[in-house]
Formats: sequence, C-alpha cells, structure tokens
Amino acid sequence: MITGRPKPFLTLAPDEQTQLRSLAASRTLPHALVARAKLVLWSAQGQSNTQIARRLRWRNATVGKWRQRFIEHRWAGLYDELRPGRPRSIEDEQIAALLQRTLSRKPATGTHWSIRQAAQASGISRSTVHRLFQTFALQPHRSRSFKLSTDPFFVEKVRDIVGLYLNPPEHALVLCVDEKSQERKCPYVKQYRSSGAL
Repeated sequence: MITGRPKPFLTLAPDEQTQLRSLAASRTLPHALVARAKLVLWSAQGQSNTQIARRLRWRNATVGKWRQRFIEHRWAGLYDELRPGRPRSIEDEQIAALLQRTLSRKPATGTHWSIRQAAQASGISRSTVHRLFQTFALQPHRSRSFKLSTDPFFVEKVRDIVGLYLNPPEHALVLCVDEKSQERKCPYVKQYRSSGAL
C-alpha cells in the first residue's frame, strides 16, 4: 500500500532531456549540479524519491526539495539561491572616491598613499581599505604604470560586471580572460602603460 502525499508528475521536453543528460555526464561542473540533473532524469523515468535518495546518498526531503524546485522553476531551480549576507556598510561612491584619490593625488605628507593615510582621508576603516587595495590589485607605492579608467560610467560598469559574476543569466557561461596570467589582477581593472581607458 502506497502511503504519503502523491508527488506531482515530472515530464521533460526533448531538449530538456538532452541538456540534462549532458549536464549529468559533466566532469567539470560542480558535483551538486550534476547530481541534481541526475535526480531530475531519474525522477522523469519514474523512480521514487526513496530510490533516488538511496542512489545519491541524500535524504528523501532533499530529493523532494530539488524535484519540486525543478517542477516550479525548470532550469533555474537547479541552481543554488543567492544567500543574503550582511548589508554593505560602504557605498560604491565611497569606493570610487577612495580609488580616485589614491591614483590621482599624492598625500600631503608623502610620495604615495599608505593604507593608514588612505583610511584617514576616506573615513573607511584600515582593514576595509586594505581589502579594497587587494581586490583592485592596487599598490600605490608601485603606481607608475597603473591607470584607472577615466570613464564617467566606470562605477556602473563595475556593478554590471560584478553582477554578472554573482548572478549570471540562465544558460550562460561567464568567463574572465586575462592576457597576463603571471600577474594577479582584478578582472575589471586593467593596467595600461599608454592609456587610461578600460
């Protein structure tokens, strides 16, 4: 005798089946995503949540959750949801002002900005300034060949690029290519010797 709530039937379009098979056979994609693709394929073949849970060594509730997410959202349901973090304490404009000041002016008491001086001038904590300098590969003491874009829409473009990395469009592959692999650089700040444009 079958007990419990009946599960909604899962059917796949031919193109969904082809894409899911490709995803399930991947050796380069994240393991969790590959397992979810297998889960959907097995479920469409009529296997129960218990059988799938046993094959994946997951709990029944986990299998049910991902199965239901695929039914409701299709492809988008297979991906992890963005987890909310602590709200940012500094604005993009503050970061842009810090970078602009560091790259375009010298401090009153020296030849280049130290983290401590930049923190005092910007009102941002030293640890945050240090983190921002690392993120943007900023080294004020070695700034002779470093240029930051003078594009007035630079901040908006950085937001777009970061947004693309954090939440790529459906069925998209986001790549970052850098011609100087030996140097550690931020993907949205480039070094040019002759031009300040990105």
